Amino acid sequence: MNLFRLAGDMTHLVSVVVLLLKIHTIKSCAGISLKTQELYALVFAARYLDLFVHFVSLYNTVMKLVFLASSFSIVWYMRKHKIVRRTYDREHDTFRHHFIVLPCLVLALLINERFTFREVMWAFSIYLEAVAILPQLVLLQRTRNIDNLTGQYVFFLGAYR
Repeated sequence: MNLFRLAGDMTHLVSVVVLLLKIHTIKSCAGISLKTQELYALVFAARYLDLFVHFVSLYNTVMKLVFLASSFSIVWYMRKHKIVRRTYDREHDTFRHHFIVLPCLVLALLINERFTFREVMWAFSIYLEAVAILPQLVLLQRTRNIDNLTGQYVFFLGAYR
C-alpha cells in the first residue's frame, strides 16, 4: 500500500465525513455548493466504472463504494431532503459548472493513456476532479460567511488533492 495514497484517501474520507455530519446533524447545507457535489459525484461515477469487473483489493473496493455512496448521498440530501434542501443557497451558487464538464471530456478524448472507454473516463475524472472545487470556492467568495464545519470540509478537501 502506497503511504501517500492512504494519506490522501483518509484525508478525503475525513472531508466527506465532516460534510455528512454537518448535513445530517445540523440539517443544513448552508455554505455548501451543490454544483461542486454534483461534479464530485460525476468524477467518482466516471472513475469507478470498473467497480464490478476489476477487483484490485478489498480496501480498493470498499473505498470506491464509500466515495460513490457518500457523493450521491450528499447530492440527494441537498436536492431531496425536505429540511436540508431549504438551506441550500441557490442565489449564490451560480457557477456554471456545465461549462467545465465539456472541456474536461474533450481533454480526456485527446490526452489519455489508451483510447478505450474506461481509460477516457478515467482521464475525464482526473481532469474534472482538478476543477470540481471551483463552484465551492466561488460560493465561499460570494457569501464571505464560512462556518467552522464548511471551512474544515474545504480544508480537508484541498489537503486531499
